[in-house]
Amino acid sequence: MEEIVTGEAVVLDLPCARFPARILSRLIDMAVELVLFGIIATLVGAGESSGTLDSATGAALIIAGLVLAIVGYPVAFETLSRGRTLGKLALGLRVVTDDGGPERFRHALVRALAGSVECWALIGVPALITSMLSARGKRLGDIFAGTFVLRERAPRSASAGYGMAMAPVTPIDPGLRPWAASLDLSALPDTLAASAASYLSRYWQLNSGPREALGQQLATDVAARVSPPPPPPGLPAAVFLHTVLAERRNREFARLMPWSRTP
Repeated sequence: MEEIVTGEAVVLDLPCARFPARILSRLIDMAVELVLFGIIATLVGAGESSGTLDSATGAALIIAGLVLAIVGYPVAFETLSRGRTLGKLALGLRVVTDDGGPERFRHALVRALAGSVECWALIGVPALITSMLSARGKRLGDIFAGTFVLRERAPRSASAGYGMAMAPVTPIDPGLRPWAASLDLSALPDTLAASAASYLSRYWQLNSGPREALGQQLATDVAARVSPPPPPPGLPAAVFLHTVLAERRNREFARLMPWSRTP
C-alpha cells in the first residue's frame, strides 16, 4: 500500500500496481496499437493499389497512422476514461496523479510520448529498470508526467485508525449524515484537524478526566471554525470530532477520486 498525502493533509491508502500487472496491461495495449496501425496501413495500401493515393500521400498517411496508434490511442483513452486504456481496464488498473487525483490530457500526452520511446523504440528496457527502482513502480513516462498506476480492484481495509491511512469512505452515523453534509469545512485548518485526529487515535489511552477536558476544548475550537449549523444538542465531543473529520475526509476522497461511489 502507498500512502498519498493530499493538499488537505488527508492520507489516502492506495495500492500501487506492480510491474507484472503493468507489463501485461502494456502488452495488451501494444497489441491494440498494432491492430489499429495494421488497419490504417491496409487501407492506405488499398488506396495506393487503386490509384486513389500516390506514394507520397501514402507515406504521409502511414506516418500519421503510426502516431495515431502509438500516441493517439493511449492519450484518447486515458483522457476520456480518467486514466484507463483497454489493457488497464482488463487488469483493473488506473493512472492517477502523484496526489491521487484524476489523470488529465497533459499527463496522458506526456506518458504517451515517453512511452513511444521507452516502450517501442527501446523495447521497454528503461520502463523495466525505472519500474523496479521506483517505490510506486513508475516508468519514465510516469516520472515526467507526475503520475503512477494504482490497482482499482485491490481490496482496501474496511477501517483504519485516525493516525493511519484512511479507508476510501469513513463511516458516519446515519442520523448525523444530513447535518454533516450541510457543514462548511473550508475554515477548518489542517493543524486543528490533525490535533483532533491525534486525540481520537489516543482516546482510550487517556485518563477519563483529561480526556473529557481535552475533547471539549477541541470540540469547541472545531465548532468555532465550521458552519453554519451547530452540532445537535447533547452530541458527545468525540462523536462530534469524528463526524467532522470523517465528512472532511470523505469530501476530499470524492474530490480526488471522482470515479469512486459513496454508499
